[in-house]
Amino acid sequence: MPEGNGVGGRGFATLVSLSVGALASGGIAWLVGARDVADGCWIAGAVAALVPATVWVLAALRRGRFGVDLIAVLSLVGTLLVGEYLAGALIAVMLAGGRALEAAAERRASHDLRALLEHAPRFARRRVGSTVSTIDLADVAIDDLLVVGPGEVVPVDGRVASAAAVLDESVLTGEPLQVERGLGEPVRSGVVNASGAFDMRATATAEDSTYAQIVRLAARAGAENAPVVRLADRYAAWFLPLALLVAGGAWLASGSAVRAVAVLVVATPCPLLLAAPVAIVSGLSRASRRGVVVRGGAALENLGHATTLVMDKTGTLTMGRPVVIDVAAAPGRDAIDILRLAASVDQLSPHVLAEAIVTEALARGLRLSLPTDVVEEPGRGVTATVGDQRIYVGKLGGDTSTEWARAAVNRALLDTAAIAWVCVDGRPAGAVLLRDPLRRHAPRTVRRLRGAGLRRLVMLTGDRAEPAREVAAVLGLDDFYAEQSPADKVAAVRAEQGRAVTVMVGDGVNDAPALAAAGVGVAMGARGATASSAAADIVLTTDRLERLADAMDIARWSRRIAVQSAVVGMGLSLAAMAVAALGWLPPAAGALLQEGIDVAVILNALRARRGDPSLDVDLPAETERMLRRFDAEHDELRDTIGLLREAADRLAEAPNQAALQAVTRAHGLLVDRILPHERAEETQLYPALAHPLGTGEATATMSRTHAEIQRLSDRIGAHLALARSGGRVKPDQVDDLLACLYGLYALLRLHFLQEEENYFTLSADEPAEGSSR
Repeated sequence: MPEGNGVGGRGFATLVSLSVGALASGGIAWLVGARDVADGCWIAGAVAALVPATVWVLAALRRGRFGVDLIAVLSLVGTLLVGEYLAGALIAVMLAGGRALEAAAERRASHDLRALLEHAPRFARRRVGSTVSTIDLADVAIDDLLVVGPGEVVPVDGRVASAAAVLDESVLTGEPLQVERGLGEPVRSGVVNASGAFDMRATATAEDSTYAQIVRLAARAGAENAPVVRLADRYAAWFLPLALLVAGGAWLASGSAVRAVAVLVVATPCPLLLAAPVAIVSGLSRASRRGVVVRGGAALENLGHATTLVMDKTGTLTMGRPVVIDVAAAPGRDAIDILRLAASVDQLSPHVLAEAIVTEALARGLRLSLPTDVVEEPGRGVTATVGDQRIYVGKLGGDTSTEWARAAVNRALLDTAAIAWVCVDGRPAGAVLLRDPLRRHAPRTVRRLRGAGLRRLVMLTGDRAEPAREVAAVLGLDDFYAEQSPADKVAAVRAEQGRAVTVMVGDGVNDAPALAAAGVGVAMGARGATASSAAADIVLTTDRLERLADAMDIARWSRRIAVQSAVVGMGLSLAAMAVAALGWLPPAAGALLQEGIDVAVILNALRARRGDPSLDVDLPAETERMLRRFDAEHDELRDTIGLLREAADRLAEAPNQAALQAVTRAHGLLVDRILPHERAEETQLYPALAHPLGTGEATATMSRTHAEIQRLSDRIGAHLALARSGGRVKPDQVDDLLACLYGLYALLRLHFLQEEENYFTLSADEPAEGSSR
């Protein structure tokens, strides 16, 4: 839509109705012999299009732009002056139709900040002595003592002035883990009190607090995003002077103004006006079918130009909520029982880690007990009675110097995991390790995005440097920035945008300013992140980052088709201009020829709706069902392969009868479950994938891994046979058996991940979210 024309979608629809009605009415009048009435109808249609077209041209000229509309205006004026009224009416229909299509392609949703404003605090509770009163947010002064109730939003920046506060800071950092702020520690406005009421001392007014700054940042960043210049106007820089030169030359050579008008009629750039919007609208339609809502043609076109991608970590590259990755138990304790006790206690806790522990226990089919005498200490943990035992789950303030506790702490450090300690009757009995897992599709999506033309991939996160570094290394990102505030994210996005067209992906309210600052903002909107969705140009309606790669492919294909259609259309128009300049093509016939060119252009542009055939992976329904079946089996087997590591650990402690039993259980898992699964993949799944992937070689490396899994399993079986003959594992077997067990554990974990990233992600269905660990 031309800038500043003030015509909306309804205005273009009206214009189309008027021009088509005038053309049809004139045609009917001409057929019944009423030539004067026919001319009058066609004149009316031409004038109806000429008036707004003149306004668009003048608006463009005021901005120093010579758009393709100038040719349309000149041809309309020319047809009226030389009496070629039918040609004028035909041009009016083409012009109105092109503008209506373009309006549909370029219409964009407003980047309002409604979700940000809805979350913004409205009032504060001020304590004066023993009296607590509710005041307007604007009346809060620095050094006021404020009370923040459970579930309330912190109204202004300040410092904790009472017992520890447990806060949900995800609105600012995007991190799902709740944090504890002790006496005197700072708290920021916009975060939510996740525990009991606490006192705070205001250190800033509402106007100068963090959340107000976020709203201003988003508004300012959004205002700086200028609309993209229409594709048609870029070609007009050379097409317009050429058309005028050919028309003027034809007039001078022949002395006939009609010949000049005929040149302008066939030069009317309807291929330019129609090709881009039709291709872009087709791309928008295809994107919506893939779960990608693009707010306008400009966003899709910008996405096709992008070379830099900036991503938030939590909820974008990771699942956005923690899961249990391991359970450690003290000597003499059972890890499964530790998990059951912890989940039983945590059933009544709202803490995000408690939810993850309960979810894991239920997923393993554990029967939980109803706790009694539950006491929750905000920021510390939960204590409750389960059966005849007093169980505590949370932070451990005591000694962690025992060997098993040190091992749990070291494992947490290595895996950048959080620890929930489990104490039974006051003594540490176990530890549950949790972390926010990487999305299963993330590695494959990153590879696809690089293949789509993105040369620089950067991650921004409010999280600590250690987990951020690990995610960046696993995904092969070019750079990452940790512990980023919303203002830091905006600054980083602006810096990247200054170097190249930049896409920013995020899923939280805290990401909204950065999304608005980017060339293209992409929101993961499946979980209701309304603020980021409002500030974004593109919203992924499914909770799959892979859809961004789909959007990139669609954007580049749509732009390619748009340019191709415009170039072919202009080539045909140039040929028609040459014929008209020679006097062999009168204006009305030229207008009809131009309509034929337009139809060809539109049909070609509609190919964008089908997508790039070279990127399609055609999965038969049976193959897709098979992928989902093996995917589900992976979910079942992933946790059980820990038996291999547990057996190796037992064997490393002492090659006794207990170690032999553990190795026997691990070998039983291999023989009864894992090897049949791998053989079924080899004989059923891999042959079925050969056709969709184009070659059987695509699964060759995975087949070699299957052979290695079989070899190591057979080796463990041979060791067991030797051990049983002597009643125990012999000393000379220990080293090789440990290598087989640990090696097979690592190999299976890697193999599962490779299959999930390379093959299972081809399935259209969303995998189980908890399966990414």
